[in-house]
Amino acid sequence: MSIHFNRYDGCVSETAVRDQEEGCINNLSFNQDHGCFSCAMDNGVKIYNVEPLRQLMHLDTATVGSVAICEMLYRTNIIAMVGGGRKQKYAENTVLLWDNIKNMFVTEFVCSSPVLAVKMQRDRVFIAVRTEIHVFSFPGSEHITSFPTGINNKGLMQVSPFPSSERQVLVFPGHYSGSIQIVDLQRMKSHTRAAPIIINAHDSEIAYISLNQDGTLIRIFDTFSKTKVIELRRGSDNAALYCINFSLNSDYLCASSDKGTIHIFALKHSHLNKRLKISPALSLIQMGYGDSQWALATFKSIDEDDSKCICAFGPNSSIYAISEGENIRVLYTKVFNAVKCIT
Repeated sequence: MSIHFNRYDGCVSETAVRDQEEGCINNLSFNQDHGCFSCAMDNGVKIYNVEPLRQLMHLDTATVGSVAICEMLYRTNIIAMVGGGRKQKYAENTVLLWDNIKNMFVTEFVCSSPVLAVKMQRDRVFIAVRTEIHVFSFPGSEHITSFPTGINNKGLMQVSPFPSSERQVLVFPGHYSGSIQIVDLQRMKSHTRAAPIIINAHDSEIAYISLNQDGTLIRIFDTFSKTKVIELRRGSDNAALYCINFSLNSDYLCASSDKGTIHIFALKHSHLNKRLKISPALSLIQMGYGDSQWALATFKSIDEDDSKCICAFGPNSSIYAISEGENIRVLYTKVFNAVKCIT
């Protein structure tokens, strides 16, 4: 895999170009601190360091087969995988944990239906299937509990990303369209279990869920008070959101969509965001547009086609954008330099 460097309009991009013999990319995922990303591919798994961009690991199809899902546990030697793709070697209802020191699979978690998503903490593994979230102990593979969900075809769920987070929670879609459920993971550790908190977040189906490390949940809710903190809008037309991530200090939020754009919102200094200036008499106010805020900066993702793109914040307010089309492409920019990249 060759790497090309380009500079334009004050932004720096780095592009890793796929060799012709490599298979397609099935999934991209950042690790918990956004310092690495994993590629689940038809020709195995590749792990990259983000800055500087370099390949850290490659497990080929002879070892793991083709892979549909890959999740890292921070920067440790443990990697979770789910089989899927043209050269599938392992069942799609099984999560396998690879130990890169022992160079072998060390644990497996078998579910009754195909696995749609996996999240990890240092002591637990969370697995999303179509109508349930399963929680397992780690190390070991004891089944701790399961939570029923509504129809969750996207495998949406998030867990608090860091042990130091103010609140340790698991968040996933509720039974009704637009609702989310919040589970207090500290209570699970103390062997007590309270009913999940339910927030009616949207009128329509949830597209994406993200948590910052301070514990708050494009509408942002406080998981303590269940109140809406801020409402952010990508645009006035319909779009599918591929990714939402908070900066590590929760000052900013970034989001990518199928419109080929990445949007940056200010949370701490929300006056930096754009607002819609319309007459109070207009009906748009009744639709909620009057309370919304628009991105302080918007720029095109690297590919002009319909390739999915994930985005995240790195050190010093850098933005990483990674697309998963025919090539793996990585963009770096600064939050305030991003204004120069508006198209």
